[in-house]
Amino acid sequence: MRIGELSRRTGVGVHLLRYYEEQDLLHPERRPSGYREYVDEDVAVVRRIRSLLAAGLNTSTIRTVLPCLRDDGEWLVPTCSDLVADLHRERDRIARAIGDLQASMAALDGVIGAAPADVTRRALSTLNA
Repeated sequence: MRIGELSRRTGVGVHLLRYYEEQDLLHPERRPSGYREYVDEDVAVVRRIRSLLAAGLNTSTIRTVLPCLRDDGEWLVPTCSDLVADLHRERDRIARAIGDLQASMAALDGVIGAAPADVTRRALSTLNA
């Protein structure tokens, strides 16, 4: 199938599919004309890529873990023994980032909460306008 068909079947734009190829996540065959030729399995690969991106992994990490995952219909299942440890490390990194963001939000809440009532009232009126 050509790139437009893969885009239609996955809901992922052509430009992103080309980006995935640049990032070595997709490996289409090239016709003599230069057109990319995708196979049905590439639909599943794109879905796995999207799931991993939604889970917070970057394309570099996805490139290393993608060969060690299979799709059981509901979940992505690790098939390489050291992948689970890598995923735990990635989850810990995300948890630390969430903690940092929560601390930043709490600091902002403190600054916002210290504002005089009239300043807060004016600020909120401009937000709602």
